[in-house]
Amino acid sequence: MGLCGICLRLVVLVEMLLLMAANAAPTPPQLAQVPPDCPTICGDLQIVYPFGTKDGCYLNKAFLITCNHTHYNPPKPFLRESTIVVTNITLEEGRMQVESLVSKDCYLKNGTMTDDSIYTYFSINQFTISHTKNKFTVIGCESYGRIKGKIGRKNYSEGCISECKNKDDVTDGDCSGSGCCQIDIPKGLQEIKVRSSSFNNHSKVWQFNPCTYAFVIEESQFRFRSSNLSNTTARVPTAIDWSITGQGNCDKAKNNASYACKSNSSCYQPPANNNADGYLCKCDDGYHGNPYLPNGCQGVSLGFVMLLVGSSLFFFMFKKRRLIKLKEKFFQQNGGFLLQQQLSKRTGASDTAKIFSEEELKKATNNFDEKRIIGRGGYGTVYKGFLTDNNPVAIKKSKIVDQSQIEQFINEVTVLSQINHRNVVKLLGCCLETEVPLLVYEYVTNGTLFDHIHNKDEKPTIPWETRLRIAAETAGVLSYLHSSAATPIIHRDVKSTNILLDDDVTAKVSDFGASKLVPIDEAQLSTMVQGTLGYLDPEYLHTSQLTEKSDVYSFGVVVVELMTRKKVLSFDRPEEERSLVMYFLSWLNAGCLFEILENGIVNDDNREQIREVGELARRCLRVKGEERPTMKEVAMELEGLRRMHKHQWDNVEVNIEETEHLLSETSYTCNNGDGTTSVAANDSMKDHLLMAFDIAR
Repeated sequence: MGLCGICLRLVVLVEMLLLMAANAAPTPPQLAQVPPDCPTICGDLQIVYPFGTKDGCYLNKAFLITCNHTHYNPPKPFLRESTIVVTNITLEEGRMQVESLVSKDCYLKNGTMTDDSIYTYFSINQFTISHTKNKFTVIGCESYGRIKGKIGRKNYSEGCISECKNKDDVTDGDCSGSGCCQIDIPKGLQEIKVRSSSFNNHSKVWQFNPCTYAFVIEESQFRFRSSNLSNTTARVPTAIDWSITGQGNCDKAKNNASYACKSNSSCYQPPANNNADGYLCKCDDGYHGNPYLPNGCQGVSLGFVMLLVGSSLFFFMFKKRRLIKLKEKFFQQNGGFLLQQQLSKRTGASDTAKIFSEEELKKATNNFDEKRIIGRGGYGTVYKGFLTDNNPVAIKKSKIVDQSQIEQFINEVTVLSQINHRNVVKLLGCCLETEVPLLVYEYVTNGTLFDHIHNKDEKPTIPWETRLRIAAETAGVLSYLHSSAATPIIHRDVKSTNILLDDDVTAKVSDFGASKLVPIDEAQLSTMVQGTLGYLDPEYLHTSQLTEKSDVYSFGVVVVELMTRKKVLSFDRPEEERSLVMYFLSWLNAGCLFEILENGIVNDDNREQIREVGELARRCLRVKGEERPTMKEVAMELEGLRRMHKHQWDNVEVNIEETEHLLSETSYTCNNGDGTTSVAANDSMKDHLLMAFDIAR
């Protein structure tokens, strides 16, 4: 039967259902959303209980909406007695939307800061700033932004750098570091301070970008455009998670006289913040309305059900056809046909990447359930999933891909699918029939190296032999990518969070979202700077020239992290210790390597081995890339050290001349006998390493 025939039958069916519905029951009553005699609107805001504008209309003072008629026409709704404007309230999942101010740092052409430059403070006590819906965003060139706050009693601080030399460097929709950067915010923030700053007072980009803008914005409400560089709105929408607090979780609240869930409703924990001291209410199955009001949840009438069924049937075929067309459109624009053509050339190969359907991956992740999220990064969100054979996989939902780079993206998928290295997380395939591509990787069971190093309360100390093996395995992967792959690959984001460990604590290098394929005849690439603060090659940061030696520097940072078990950047440490690289090289140059290592890893059998690894790290961290070893040399040296049982050392002094471009000659003292040490680094080292670290200023 043709589509027209099916539509005709559906029209007749709907008419019959409507007639039956009219005879079966009267029109369902309007369900109450607020108590009687309570205002339902303030300006453009639809108010629903437990929120309200006056006594008796809200659950408690946390849910007060102040409707200001005096100074605004139409009136404006504010949360409690604050200056925070509320723009939307929803009962589902406990969400509301508010307006928050944009921090800006603006300059005149002569480099003078303008009077309208502001830093912003935002407090939402008893509720939390949604970590699943919002992003901290910085717009500008020569720009960086910093967000600070508290999670309980613990301080939180993070930053984001955005750079570009001219307006042509930026791409609409791309917020990964060129003109715009974004990072996730943590769970549990109730107040934040946002500061925007510039490296050079916008002197080199003033004509098209006189300001830096920084703000927390609901991700779905924002798409970066190049026009934002010259003008950005003063307020942005920010998502807030609310819940009923002060009564404990559901189990405790049910015994409380102020329990908020009324008849025909049930209590559940907020999915977004999982707050142990908070809960939400929802109507039971078959009921609809407001679960916080007495008799607020009403059953749906038979006639209404039949009307819904008829409407659903009527539009089912049209929606299904539209969905098929949309998937075909995404498949084509994401390079699906090009990928099929590439893979067809390798028919029969066991390592060929598979093209998955969206339905397969939805089923694997329970429709991308937030509970399945195992990681978030600058290039996408990672979910744990199970394929039809019940094998676990990691499914990465990437951010929007620049359409001009589709051919390169497809080439990268093809190349990575061919990598068959035991220490690389295997790419199994991808899905291209969604707006953003989905990548499917093997699932690695034992978390990240970062977790094992820094979660000291949960993870035992890693023995030195295991640390050296992890370093050697990682170096072997990078050497393979640089030297042995059919097309050389620069990883560009080597860090401990991108090194996974399996049950045998074997290293698996992951996350090639920032990687670059290097043509055989090119030694370096000119790119926008991407990477992670603390691991970022200072030469690459200054010149935007990406080379294989950029990975060598980042790897050197990971080695130092492995040896010291300290975070690469920490604002909680004293100023001279905040940059781990600078601190490590200072001690190493003073001949005090063993003073900075984690306690308990050094013994008589491995002292010389550790000393050699420290010297290797020093060479990897040289400021000039040409003076660093290749990853092939690094991998060979680490493998040699692993096989070394005993090595005779000449007790020579550290070669200061070799590293004088890093550190000046300074007087150092180790183990004075009175418990004191002194370490200092010169300004040239700080100039190179603290440019990115300047975000704390």
